[in-house]
Amino acid sequence: MSRIMVCVTKQKTCQRLIDYGKSLMTSDDDTMHIIHVSGIDYNFLGDSEDGRALDYLYEKAREAGADLLVLKSDDVLETLADIVKDNKIDKVVVGASREEKGFDGFNDNLRNAIKDNASLYVLE
Repeated sequence: MSRIMVCVTKQKTCQRLIDYGKSLMTSDDDTMHIIHVSGIDYNFLGDSEDGRALDYLYEKAREAGADLLVLKSDDVLETLADIVKDNKIDKVVVGASREEKGFDGFNDNLRNAIKDNASLYVLE
């Protein structure tokens, strides 16, 4: 049984991450969790566009048969690593960050933080 975590932003381009997470599911016992973590000071529902983004994420999670978890944290990396450990996640899907080409600091740090528990899949 696989437990898959797909890390998303509020962008509609996250559909490809959800689709990839779904492709990693190989049995009916597999589960998928879609996670969005934003900073504590970020007002995710501060305007109607954010509300539409949340509705979109919820709908895509529902279509994929996944849970949607939206959290606030000032330490996104630690929060994601804790979710992996606490929920026995074994596969994590993320998009490539916009950092300097050849260096993806956040994803490299995430890979190191979860290496004892899960594999990291980074989509360009």
